[in-house]
Amino acid sequence: MRQSVPAAPNPMTQAPNTPLSYKDAGVDIDAGDALVERIKPFAKKTLREGVLGGIGGFGALFEVPKRYKEPVLVSGTDGVGTKLKLAFEWGIHDTVGIDLVAMSVNDVLVQGAEPLFFLDYFACGKLDVDTAASVVQGIARGCELAGCALIGGETAEMPGMYPAGEYDLAGFCVGAVEKAKILTGRDVAEGDVVLGLASSGVHSNGFSLVRKCLERAAGQLPATLDGQPFRQAVMAPTRIYVKSVLAALAAHPNSAAAASYGGIKALAHITGGGLLENIPRVLPEHLAAHLVKGSWPQTELFAWLQRTAGIDDIEMNRTFNNGIGMVLVLAPAEAAACAATLRAAGETVAEIGRIAPRGDGAAVTVG
Repeated sequence: MRQSVPAAPNPMTQAPNTPLSYKDAGVDIDAGDALVERIKPFAKKTLREGVLGGIGGFGALFEVPKRYKEPVLVSGTDGVGTKLKLAFEWGIHDTVGIDLVAMSVNDVLVQGAEPLFFLDYFACGKLDVDTAASVVQGIARGCELAGCALIGGETAEMPGMYPAGEYDLAGFCVGAVEKAKILTGRDVAEGDVVLGLASSGVHSNGFSLVRKCLERAAGQLPATLDGQPFRQAVMAPTRIYVKSVLAALAAHPNSAAAASYGGIKALAHITGGGLLENIPRVLPEHLAAHLVKGSWPQTELFAWLQRTAGIDDIEMNRTFNNGIGMVLVLAPAEAAACAATLRAAGETVAEIGRIAPRGDGAAVTVG
């Protein structure tokens, strides 16, 4: 249930015998109630099979759909990071909720799981109903894009914990996958193809460096990047790959029965650590991904960041997604058909490399 709870009251300046209310302590219960009413329509749009109750209970109820024979639950949790600092500075609150959902649902997807439901946590010093409603509307939009239900959350108003106008976000997602279809990467083999799905921008990682670049280039920022106003390009919400990748998994499965003839063998969500540190997480230790430089385009945004920061290609690929937000590894015989499925679902797809023996080299090379 969404409610407002203080971490600690502000110092009391009233006379000792003056009655004190929760509002005097800095917590406005009425504002919290108003927020709940504002966000109910947003949450309602995300309802799906399995939801057994609406927002407002002490706990959210969800029944795993009966079409699953041996469901395994997969969970993920994350935040938005220092991208929020720019949201505060630029007054852009309607898209960071999408970022919040994307970071967890894309992680859950990597196991081959379908995201089922999502819960959020919004914390602030003083609740601004309009700002909070804008954020939660973005969260609901992210849930719609992922096909999962927003079935609960918490709004914590904590005087003295956050500067005026600032807040923090966290999210939690639960998904399900058939036990026989869990993606582990164990079937990845030499010669397998690496496909990359284009990102929508920086997503929600690397913003500490982005903000340093903004400081360095202050007064000389480009008006547009990649056909968008500069701020819109920088703050573009993290792309949610759930529906397109689930469609590809359905068309190109890699269950125990299908492993012998290919299908999708591994997925990697490219977040903190970039391409160089996330792809190895889904590869057997004796194999490496050899990516071909130039096999996917560098956008104007990433070119500007690299130029402004003055960093080399290795640092770019370790700090940012650098244009690739999700990676798939699959058998060569399946690559073209899978890419076609993904393109039909709206993704920009590139064959970016191959799997080879690792030897004594790095787990990922770009060259």
